[in-house]
Amino acid sequence: MATTTKALTRAAFATTVGDLYTVPTTGTTTVVTNIVVVNTSASEQTFNILLDGVEVFDQTPIAGHATISVDMKQVLGANATPKKIRGFASATTVKVHISGVEIA
Repeated sequence: MATTTKALTRAAFATTVGDLYTVPTTGTTTVVTNIVVVNTSASEQTFNILLDGVEVFDQTPIAGHATISVDMKQVLGANATPKKIRGFASATTVKVHISGVEIA
């Protein structure tokens, strides 16, 4: 088994739900290890992140010029239907960095 540590996504959120990461193949398991969200505006914003359709963050507020960092071990298992991380925020000034491990 090959294990690859990587940035799964580094992006500004869109204001409508969209894909942030898709498990690459049916033989790959991905483990999400860390999520960092930063709000680069002065105003409070909100964000949502879903792992395989389940809300991990739901309308979570983030203060202006603040950062939220969460360490975790969440598995997106290999499957015939690709597993996805999806998300959005109330403004494009909210950015996300998700780190993890792909196991193939």
